[in-house]
Amino acid sequence: MKKVLLKSRWYVIIVGMLCVGLFSFRKEKTVEDSYDVVVYGGTASGVIAAVSAARDGMKVVVLEPKKHIGGMVSGGLSATDVGRKDVIGGYAKEVYLRAGRYYQTNAKDSAAWFPEPHVAEKILNDMVSEAGVTVLYGQRLKEKGGVKKKNGQIVSVTMEDGKVYSGKVFIGATYEGDLIAFAGASYTVGREAQSLYSEYSAGVRDAFGSQSAYDENGKLLPGVQRTPPGPVGSGDKKTQAYNFRLSLTNDKNNLVPFPKPKGYDPRRYTDLLRNTLGSIEKQGAAEAAAKTFPGLGKVPNNKVDFNNADYVGGSWDYPDGSYKKRAAIWQDHINYVQGFVYFLANDPRLPKEYRDEFNKWGLAKDEFADNNNWPYELYVREGRRMKGDWVMIQKDVVSEMQKEDPVGLGSYGLDVHRVQAWVDEKGILKYEGTPQRTEQERMKHIPYQIPYRVLTPKRTELNNLLVTVCVSSSHVVYSTIRMEPQYMIMGQAAGNAAVLAIKEGKAVQDIDVKVLGDKLRSQGALLEHKLKTLADLPAGKE
Repeated sequence: MKKVLLKSRWYVIIVGMLCVGLFSFRKEKTVEDSYDVVVYGGTASGVIAAVSAARDGMKVVVLEPKKHIGGMVSGGLSATDVGRKDVIGGYAKEVYLRAGRYYQTNAKDSAAWFPEPHVAEKILNDMVSEAGVTVLYGQRLKEKGGVKKKNGQIVSVTMEDGKVYSGKVFIGATYEGDLIAFAGASYTVGREAQSLYSEYSAGVRDAFGSQSAYDENGKLLPGVQRTPPGPVGSGDKKTQAYNFRLSLTNDKNNLVPFPKPKGYDPRRYTDLLRNTLGSIEKQGAAEAAAKTFPGLGKVPNNKVDFNNADYVGGSWDYPDGSYKKRAAIWQDHINYVQGFVYFLANDPRLPKEYRDEFNKWGLAKDEFADNNNWPYELYVREGRRMKGDWVMIQKDVVSEMQKEDPVGLGSYGLDVHRVQAWVDEKGILKYEGTPQRTEQERMKHIPYQIPYRVLTPKRTELNNLLVTVCVSSSHVVYSTIRMEPQYMIMGQAAGNAAVLAIKEGKAVQDIDVKVLGDKLRSQGALLEHKLKTLADLPAGKE
């Protein structure tokens, strides 16, 4: 009997120890780091959102999936899409004022609008450090089950490595919009039909092109579709071309020759060859080569932001793709863009004079040093777009520009790059995607107000999420609002809105937009502009 009892006691002890160990293991795996504001995505927009909240006393973390912050601002897009400079204020303007101090500029506005990538990253790092923002790298959302929700709120997010972060307000600031999708908020991808929102620039656009769609052997060129797009104005799920914004230099002491990509196929660049030979015939070889490097002198230290190598048709599956699918598309874009510049530098069908001029340039050795001098960011011009209770559409940027809840201003024209290439019935290579710009060009001098409503999801879906990049707009509006200064402007608004929601215990949809506007103005943000209609323009300025 004693032996039985002894064995039973040992059994209880062992089982108890196992249970304690299992409990401890589970507890360790589910330990949460808790913050007031959790920002997913260290783009410049995410950084400014974080800084805005942290400067107001919030405990803030930025979860960045990659190894660097800044997004395209520090990822190669040095030639900032400014539009009207007088619409950019607040913390977005602060970035460029800090760049001005770094370069000791003598510009009238004291700003340096085209900073080098590594300088932009330093500035953003300085800002988060000074504000006390925690930045964690390599933190990518778990692809399935990465968002925990309760009663219409995001409670926590789980990363691929199992780390969990809880917060009171969450801000989605990636180019892809993963937090929106994984949290179950409504979104869309691609182009709406004209009929949906009565947007005359929506959907499939008029075709252009005059070259043959076939090579010298009668084979259809790579990437050219045999099926034509739908009628003009019809919608689809396709996205405009992505590329990499290369930081190039002609400084021999800071130059890395253009690399040859794996699987290099010059056939991919047949249309580029034809167009380049046409330019050479009109302008001369050296002049044609030199004109492929625009903006010389704008980016400091003998650099240019090379924005020529759009990969038409390569981006369609990216926005809603799995991580694995996106990685393959990302690498395909690396191969395409590397092949693009390698082709222009080396293809023997181009005159030697052209190649010699082109090879005066190369990748900047002092940029992206830990990534073979290749940009950290794929230029995702458009990913997912949230569908909130209110969607910003074309009339909001060309005719009804004033809003009751402004948080910033935009001014850039409708800018959509090529969406697709196909062969028509005559064998001609056709492109489309560029929007009708007639009214927008007339209105380009009139800034539009960005309303707070574009940052918030549907009230019935989530009430503690703000979105600063993949905002609630149509494809047409996204083509003007997708500029980095506007992303940062919306980031500042989101950071402040998060603070108000937390302090007042309100849903992000219910904060007082007047109070938000006053707070933004006190921080130097610009919410109004003296030009409101065409009648405000000086004579002859339409």
